[in-house]
Amino acid sequence: MLVFSAEYPYICNQSDSLRQSLHPVELPLLTSYHNMKTDSEIAHEAHLEPIANIARSIHIPANTLEPYGKYVAKVPYTLVNDRRAAQSNLILITSITPTKAGNGKTTVSVGLALGMNRIGKNAVLALREPSMGPCFGMKGGAAGGGYAQVLPMEKINLHLTGDFHAITSANNMIAALLDNYIYQHEDEGFAMREILWRRVLDVNDRSLRNIVTGLGGHANGLVQGGGFDITPASEIMAILCLAQDEADLRRRIENILLGITISGEPFTVKDLGVAGAITAILSEAIHPNLVQTIEQTPVFVHGGPFANIAHGCNSILATKMAMTFGDYAITEAGFGADLGAEKFFDIKCRRAGIAPRLTVIVATTQALKMHGGVDIKEIKEPNAEGLRAGFANLDKHIRNIQSFGQTVVVCLNRFDTDTDEELELVRRHCEDVLHVGFAVNRAFTDGGEGAVELARLVVDTIASRPSQPLRLPYAESDSIEQKIIHVARNIYGADRVIFKTAAKKKLRRIKELGFEHFPVCIAKTQYSFSDNAKAYGVPTDFDITIQDLVINAGAEMIVAEAGDIMRMPGLPKSPQAERIDIVNGEIHGLS
Repeated sequence: MLVFSAEYPYICNQSDSLRQSLHPVELPLLTSYHNMKTDSEIAHEAHLEPIANIARSIHIPANTLEPYGKYVAKVPYTLVNDRRAAQSNLILITSITPTKAGNGKTTVSVGLALGMNRIGKNAVLALREPSMGPCFGMKGGAAGGGYAQVLPMEKINLHLTGDFHAITSANNMIAALLDNYIYQHEDEGFAMREILWRRVLDVNDRSLRNIVTGLGGHANGLVQGGGFDITPASEIMAILCLAQDEADLRRRIENILLGITISGEPFTVKDLGVAGAITAILSEAIHPNLVQTIEQTPVFVHGGPFANIAHGCNSILATKMAMTFGDYAITEAGFGADLGAEKFFDIKCRRAGIAPRLTVIVATTQALKMHGGVDIKEIKEPNAEGLRAGFANLDKHIRNIQSFGQTVVVCLNRFDTDTDEELELVRRHCEDVLHVGFAVNRAFTDGGEGAVELARLVVDTIASRPSQPLRLPYAESDSIEQKIIHVARNIYGADRVIFKTAAKKKLRRIKELGFEHFPVCIAKTQYSFSDNAKAYGVPTDFDITIQDLVINAGAEMIVAEAGDIMRMPGLPKSPQAERIDIVNGEIHGLS
């Protein structure tokens, strides 16, 4: 066992009294995954510091916290300081197009924070909250893995401080109040020509995508079609993540477009008269949540929109909180860079007035080989030719991110099946051919020590070649159609964009309502640059088909549904729920 002094993690620059209050961190230095403990075992054996100690380590007064047990607390968003945040070095973690198993962005994000603190830098992490849909569906937990985890893992993966429940309740309260308004005012001649608001649930349930409500007679309401999306796709989730304060939260809620009346007028939450009530439901949820890594690095976990069907970033407030209290603030954007990173720049940065000093693109040999044409069943086997063929996917993502003015480094997230020859092949391609920095991440097995190489590369690159001012691919003055075409052609590489009839009608409505200045959020498969999930690598000669547009007037963005994307996922044949259990008071399988 290697025993690292408490002076190695983030507390290295803090007071002696605080150093003495924290325990040493013990981590096994491993070279492979063989015989390694499960994520749950590692999490259960880890030492956790009282959350007040974690807060004090970055100069957040303990008396400002709203504790949720011993190891989780809400931090008032009013502690965000834009002047201090502007001095922080923001780092974005994104990735190449992932496999269905993912590429490990969260593990890299956590690992980088650990590694930076190991080399004496004050780094704070900002991540999304996991959705219970994927946790109990295909993906499992989303709090990192191995010795690069965010803790307490079970609380983070399940309910944390109840933010997802508050968002779900707020969304469905609006639906219930809208139905009631229509029912109660029916005799006065009020009716809706079209209802745009859908219910949500944080569970993968394909049976709820399309439903009929009000069955059983008039006393049970009016019979009408409806449906459910998953909570991360809710406009309330987007609003919470994009709101700058409570007043902005309420303003955005008031502006939510619920539908079109029989007389052709837009009907909003403000017209419904319940914006105050909905804001009250979210009054606790707006504050970021503070937790810790396995090495006691501070982490803000807040908000959880998916990047394939939503904008894929944690809240602006959590990111600014990390920037306020960290010299380096690390955050991630969901799925591949064509989805999460593009939306991070075009939506989040545009609204928040922030920009990363550096972007890290995560790659794995398995994903590269898959995109190089290797059969999915064989991507764990050595295959230099397939690896080289997969470089095209990495190269396109790098070019895309550089087009935003970003300095890029590549992180190879190492798996136990990787060979040294494969790692060297990727390193030479990045450094000698692309002339971008390259590092290997071993934090899964080695904790912070396994990410020191990446940490030093990131710090040195920011010091010598920080990103240029952000360059966005479209202007606010462009039409929604032009914005979608810009992203589809310049980021995805599509030849044409085809707008179906429903989408064309919405384009006209968006223009009539005066919403053309909104950014676009394209919902499409995460497994390809195209809208065809099986078109791996860098597809060419393809079209993007926009089936419909969703007007998020409160979130101030237009969601474009591409291909056959669903905003309510289904469960796989063998969901992760079959492997989740509680034994002697400990939850297992959330990994």
